[in-house]
Amino acid sequence: MATFSKTTFDTLSYASSRPTYPRSLYNYIFDFHRDRDRCSSQCLKTGVNANARWERAVDLGCGTGQATFELTPFIHVIGVDPSENMILSAREAMKKRQLQVDGASDACSQPPLQNRRRTIEFVQSPAESLDFIADESVDLIIAAQSCHWFDWSRVWPQFARILRKGGTAATWVYSEFRFPAHPHLTTQILHYSESHDTTSSIGRYWQQPGRSVLSRHLLDVPEPSSILTTTTGTRNVFEPLDRVYFTGPYFPELPSSQTLPVLMRKTMTWSDILAYLETWSALHTFREVHPEDAKNPEGPVEVRFWNSLRRGAAMGASGSGHLHAGTGDVSEQSGTGSQKCEMVEPDAEVDVEWGVAMILARKKYDIEGKS
Repeated sequence: MATFSKTTFDTLSYASSRPTYPRSLYNYIFDFHRDRDRCSSQCLKTGVNANARWERAVDLGCGTGQATFELTPFIHVIGVDPSENMILSAREAMKKRQLQVDGASDACSQPPLQNRRRTIEFVQSPAESLDFIADESVDLIIAAQSCHWFDWSRVWPQFARILRKGGTAATWVYSEFRFPAHPHLTTQILHYSESHDTTSSIGRYWQQPGRSVLSRHLLDVPEPSSILTTTTGTRNVFEPLDRVYFTGPYFPELPSSQTLPVLMRKTMTWSDILAYLETWSALHTFREVHPEDAKNPEGPVEVRFWNSLRRGAAMGASGSGHLHAGTGDVSEQSGTGSQKCEMVEPDAEVDVEWGVAMILARKKYDIEGKS
């Protein structure tokens, strides 16, 4: 993604202000990797798929390494990102973490690593070019909040090449945030993130088509068979994709049979919300195109939006001005004279949720020959 590669993009702020993924998300992926094709008595007895391997994992579009560091069941982990700045930040984060490399493992998710030394490395490269990874050497590939930028006509052949038989690929994105205590603010959120009104929105400045792939919950990511038959002449390399939506009630248009409760949530201050808004790539582009917006007497576009949300939270769905439980003090005001309007304090806390769309793929053990 071009914006993240620019030297002007603040990777440190990005790393500190973005939401993190809960352990339950990773465990869902590890369970998928572990539990498929339980066919032997050993699998049924131990609850571990004897065919599943935990040797090597790859995190594509790893950014600052947030998800890379969570791949604890695997002995060797590689984080890959096209941005030099992101890779440098990830390596710095690894130093600060003072990682334990003595083979520590999550016994609930995988077999013990038998004291084998764990390694983590970071490599600058796009997901479409993984020549530095050997054929059939990877057990798990993940892509967290990055796969909507991929050229899948080139990425699926890479997955087919580097994954071992029985290997897993898990890719996911999260959509626009929601305030469960303030559902009436959703309209404002969608206007700011999707509208092309450049006086109050940054929607025009998302890089496409990646943004629309995210907004459509990865429904536009093609089945691998449609790509591989043409590019490699190999049929049925992967099982049919599993598409899962941890979106709760937020997107009723998604298949109900594949929709699960929201699992990505965080309690933030309103100041944290502003810091998060400032990491959006579309805002970075908006500022480049509209430098004059910084001189707006009501603040730049992200601050105007943030203040609008704080006013809406203070007023409530009815516009009565009464606080909902848990919104904190309301003493700040904006405007002049009779138009003064209360806003929730910046240090007040609010619960935030994000819907997650995930695609899970497994490489078959028995692959049909070329057509």
